[in-house]
Amino acid sequence: MFSGIVEEMATLVAIEREQENLHLTFRCSFANELGIDQSIAHNGVCLTVVKIEDDTYTVTAMKETLVRSNLGLLELGDRVNIERSMIMNGRLDGHIVQGHVDQTARCTAMEDADGSTYFMFEYEFSKELASRGYFTVDKGSVTVNGVSLTVCEPTENTFKVAIIPYTRENTNFAYIEPGSVVNLEFDILGKYIARLQRLTSY
Repeated sequence: MFSGIVEEMATLVAIEREQENLHLTFRCSFANELGIDQSIAHNGVCLTVVKIEDDTYTVTAMKETLVRSNLGLLELGDRVNIERSMIMNGRLDGHIVQGHVDQTARCTAMEDADGSTYFMFEYEFSKELASRGYFTVDKGSVTVNGVSLTVCEPTENTFKVAIIPYTRENTNFAYIEPGSVVNLEFDILGKYIARLQRLTSY
């Protein structure tokens, strides 16, 4: 379980493919604090640490993860947002994030917001996906590349988020531009409500 509050950006330093799996090695400042089997969110994707060496650690992404997320698009030197699992004895500064990416979206526009920046994203929409809770609501929560954000001006398949300078400087929003592919995790509360409605409509 995560909160969507990014700790830092990790740099991808090695990629190894093994059948349908992808072993990804990252460098970060707290690699020596990690343990084998520990969960870390990478651009919002929960992955398990399988190897630690010096200031790097390795995680494995399976085919399902690569299909649903942007991790398969990563290249050496790319920086990803990382967050260790939430400690359940403090404030929840973001929102409840599972680290289970639902699908990707594409940045379609950026605009100045008097010091901050609006990012517009577009994602695949269908009634089937919406019935499973894959949608956004005004002032609701959404996770973009692992960052907990508030939705602005949602439509069926688009939404905006406002990024303050601190977030842009300390996450990989610094590198997102029109055409960039990002990971989305929709709010788990919306998914439960959508599921309940489907069950009670029979």
